[in-house]
Amino acid sequence: MLALVNTNDAVAKAQVTSTGNLPLQDFSHSASLDRMGLDLESLRAEIQAYLEDSGLAVFHGYHHSTGDAVQFSWDTEEHPDFREFVGAGQKAGVKLFVFQHESFSLERLDDVLEQLEEADLTREEKRSYEARLRQLQAYDGFTCSVELSFSLEGRDYVYEVHADWYQTLSDIMVELDVSFQEEEDEDGGGSMGRFFSKN
Repeated sequence: MLALVNTNDAVAKAQVTSTGNLPLQDFSHSASLDRMGLDLESLRAEIQAYLEDSGLAVFHGYHHSTGDAVQFSWDTEEHPDFREFVGAGQKAGVKLFVFQHESFSLERLDDVLEQLEEADLTREEKRSYEARLRQLQAYDGFTCSVELSFSLEGRDYVYEVHADWYQTLSDIMVELDVSFQEEEDEDGGGSMGRFFSKN
């Protein structure tokens, strides 16, 4: 059975490429079994090589939430190896997988720092956030997220892994977004959030 968690829907887009065939392998010696807290590049390269040797079509794209359909997330804590996810899809008859990965850049960090300057926070709070953000400069160019997914019978199934340090940035973005929403609510205006959109 699939180990699934219900989340939001997603739609993928980009370029489709075809690949060769590769049977399911032993999962005991995979980079994806390790907790790669800094750089997911080895996992990205391993998935890329695996897909290139498979008989599946690979759609190099990304997801965005639509809000009305259903998405299920693979349990990467209990089942971290991506080949289990691919194998489950293959057994269900899936022929097309979406593959997406993201590299962290200082430009993204600069955007968050700019939003921090506009936030209605105390000087001490801003200094604390800025110190946490500055620590992330060391990860410029690191692969921070890797995602595999497929669609089946109107539902999307996703295998997604983030570098441990990337969660720090995500947490800060959520906290700042909440701060902006609270500020706009106090001013009598609605907010869709500076960093996150429901579209």
